[in-house]
Amino acid sequence: MEIGTGQFTLESQARVSVMPESKEGMAVGDYLAGHLRLATGFPLPVGGGTGGEINLKLDDAAKELGAEGYELAVTPQAVSIRALQPAGLFYGAVTLLQLLPPESFSTQKVHGVAWTLPCVKIVDQPRFGWRGLMLDVSRHFFTKEEVKRLLDQMALHKLNTFHWHLTDGAGWRIEIKKYPELTQIGAWRSGIGFGLDPKASKAYDAKGRYGGFYTQDDIREVVAYAKSRHITIVPEIEMPGHSGAVLKIHPEFSCPAAPSDVYCAGNEEVYAFLDNVLSEVVVLFPGSYVHIGGDEVDRGNWKKCEHCQSRIKKEDLKDEFQLQRYFMGRIEKSIVDKGRKPIGWGEVHEGRLVASAAVMDWIGGSKEAAEAGYEVVMTPPKYCYFDMSQTRRRQTEPIAQPAFVPLRQVYSFEPMPEKLALERSKYILGTQGNIWTEFIPSMSQVEYMTFPRAAALAEVAWSPQSTRDWKDFEQRVTVQEKRYALAGVGFRPHAIPEPELAGEWHGPLTNEFKALTWDVTKVLKKSGDYTADYTHNWGHGAGIAIRSVSLLMNGVEVARSERDSIVDETHQVSAYALKVPAFLPGAKWTLQASVRREGGTRFAGYFFLLPAEPE
Repeated sequence: MEIGTGQFTLESQARVSVMPESKEGMAVGDYLAGHLRLATGFPLPVGGGTGGEINLKLDDAAKELGAEGYELAVTPQAVSIRALQPAGLFYGAVTLLQLLPPESFSTQKVHGVAWTLPCVKIVDQPRFGWRGLMLDVSRHFFTKEEVKRLLDQMALHKLNTFHWHLTDGAGWRIEIKKYPELTQIGAWRSGIGFGLDPKASKAYDAKGRYGGFYTQDDIREVVAYAKSRHITIVPEIEMPGHSGAVLKIHPEFSCPAAPSDVYCAGNEEVYAFLDNVLSEVVVLFPGSYVHIGGDEVDRGNWKKCEHCQSRIKKEDLKDEFQLQRYFMGRIEKSIVDKGRKPIGWGEVHEGRLVASAAVMDWIGGSKEAAEAGYEVVMTPPKYCYFDMSQTRRRQTEPIAQPAFVPLRQVYSFEPMPEKLALERSKYILGTQGNIWTEFIPSMSQVEYMTFPRAAALAEVAWSPQSTRDWKDFEQRVTVQEKRYALAGVGFRPHAIPEPELAGEWHGPLTNEFKALTWDVTKVLKKSGDYTADYTHNWGHGAGIAIRSVSLLMNGVEVARSERDSIVDETHQVSAYALKVPAFLPGAKWTLQASVRREGGTRFAGYFFLLPAEPE
């Protein structure tokens, strides 16, 4: 970036010119002008040739910019954007919008704004080619218009890959003509589920069933909409696990001895069914990749199934793990034969479950996969799971997956594995944020959980690691939040203060109640009413039971609260009221809780000791 002197002012008579005139170039011009018309009220006609106040140029000589790079130059007289490909032209247009006042993101005409840009020259291109978001529409359904709304925001963050998690145990969301029952039945359930308020979503049919699905025409419409914003959609059809929505309709596809949410790997009809489904999927999605899941497969039922055991013997396999490799290998061939590439969750690389699949790494092993020549998309939960909580203290937050993934942590993510040889770095395709929706039933909550964390990940995916600066990002994200507000997009303000942590708790514990103590001298500042908040952080099916909480001054109990409660992934917070009658400076203050384990042994959480909020 070279910063010049002066500024360019967008006036009502401005025009957008595109050269050479082409369908792709004109589409970028129409997108830019359409966006600006909403906020400015200017007509901004779009035409071919040169001489406009905003000039877009596709230049075959600009090979140094790559497929998504651009050059943007602002002078007092005009703005010009040059790119090799339409995608680069599009991202240059997005940067132009970012250089304007935040009001340029408004969806309504704004009065009294000077539409100025600083004089500058920018040459820019992304670090990674895969910059994405994943939306789980199985746990909770989102309409095609809501999906488009998310695609709009992706485009304005220069994100280019939308991973559409269309099927899982909670619901089947894509119309398959050969199997209409998948959406007639599999797209619906009796209620919202996941312990949520039924009023938290409007996705109910006339019979009161919760759910929904996308027709094939809906899919085509969304795919075309994404393409107009230079976003590729990767569909996911889960297998062999997470398939309960299908197996409730077709129990014959599960192991007869022990039905579950896993396909029977010994049943030939399963492979025919999935091949037929994939045949329709690839027609709808023109992108290179089809996601086939492959994660969290419980192979225990296969041990009890005569069909699976017979398949193991017939194919000369050693065990159920190799049976899964056989299963995934047949699916891989089906996809490759249809001219697509398979991609799966991290488990597909364990033991080479799928010989040629790209790996979406959420469990580790990315370095080993890249060294072995596998393409990898980095998506570790610690940085990339946007369903995780944005604060340790959740009393005032929407329910979320309990692990703590704050904005700064997302921004600190480095997708390139350490010590990966330079010649193997090309196999790291990029990164994406994942929005799992067990506890996210509405688009407003999707936005609250996603933004501005998606802005942090977008910068991680686009910019060189050497340019990242948290303090600088904090200043810029304040402006970005103004854009969200003006566009009517939900977000969690990054400046919400994080309270001081008083302590942590974790396993292992016994089944008997015992006293745990923590020094809280540093957080107790004065007398008065306090709340001791115990918050679950992680542990599936595991947590603590609390019987009482006491506050001690120099070893002497001065406050006590007795109440039985549980803190785990279902009951994420429990609060105990304590009254500090007198504050003695220099005293040692200790918090003591009588607790035992609840469920499993692996769990962890936080607690806070905070002044009680006035009623």
